[in-house]
Amino acid sequence: MASLSNSSSLFLALSLLSLLACSAQAQLSSNFYAKTCPNLQSIVSSSMAQAVAKEPRMAASILRLFFHDCFVNGCDGSILLDDTATLTGEKNAFPNKNSARGFEVIDAIKSSVEASCNATVSCADILALASRDGVVKLGGPTWTVALGRRDATTASQSTANSDLPGPASSLSTLISKFASKGLNARDMTALSGAHTIGQAQCQFFRSRIYNDGNINAGFATLRQGSCPQTSGGDSNLAPLDVQSPNKFGAEYYQNLLGSRGLLHSDQELFNNGTQDALVRQYSQNRNLFFSDFAAAMIKMGAITPLTGANGEIRLNCRKIN
Repeated sequence: MASLSNSSSLFLALSLLSLLACSAQAQLSSNFYAKTCPNLQSIVSSSMAQAVAKEPRMAASILRLFFHDCFVNGCDGSILLDDTATLTGEKNAFPNKNSARGFEVIDAIKSSVEASCNATVSCADILALASRDGVVKLGGPTWTVALGRRDATTASQSTANSDLPGPASSLSTLISKFASKGLNARDMTALSGAHTIGQAQCQFFRSRIYNDGNINAGFATLRQGSCPQTSGGDSNLAPLDVQSPNKFGAEYYQNLLGSRGLLHSDQELFNNGTQDALVRQYSQNRNLFFSDFAAAMIKMGAITPLTGANGEIRLNCRKIN
């Protein structure tokens, strides 16, 4: 009886999350700034083109910022806030400390946007647009970004520490952490495909390359070359996608089929579990992956945004007004 009650409660909670996501999407609109900041999309697009041309990895860094923003009290730009005497931000939470990056790119875009339309566009919306444009610049799918988010006046380091899935996560942990944000297992597997671009630090994959059994031996040896087992080299980088780290494609899933996932959490998606069939599908059908990724990004972008009179439009993304 207790398990039935718990199941019912979980179902109701997840149903409520889905309703909240739907209502958030209804409040947001792709033409929110059509009259107040008509050049917004072209400003963000051209700025991201420059940033990615200078450093292709920046597309992945901005995408990660958006993910880490949305998973901590919704897509509200809280990850962009610096620590102050009266506010503890999220930049020094364990998942972000010395690894979250790209803040200066968002600052530069915000400056350009402010010059065109002062005190109008939120930092949260700029981050949402920049994430999409970075993916597109590396050959990935596009999607319509709903806009109208407002910026948080608070942040939560503790929620960043508790709610963001880590690189050692099991499949069940990944599924439950995404479910708590209204994202299902398919969304989670598609969004994990963001690891088709970008780099990870040795400290996040050391245990995988020395201790995991479900890893290609040659791949493990390759990665051990720049990630010592005992000490040092924590910040040494390796591409998350060994095949094409600067091209957004389905190669990430092909790597998983060959036991070449860099993070433990990556390989969990293809390890005799519930996502094996979908990983196989994505590895053979890039268009299916692109379609699912775009749909999941829209869902993630609608996690409990601040709208209407809530929050504010920050003038500087690093501090509240």
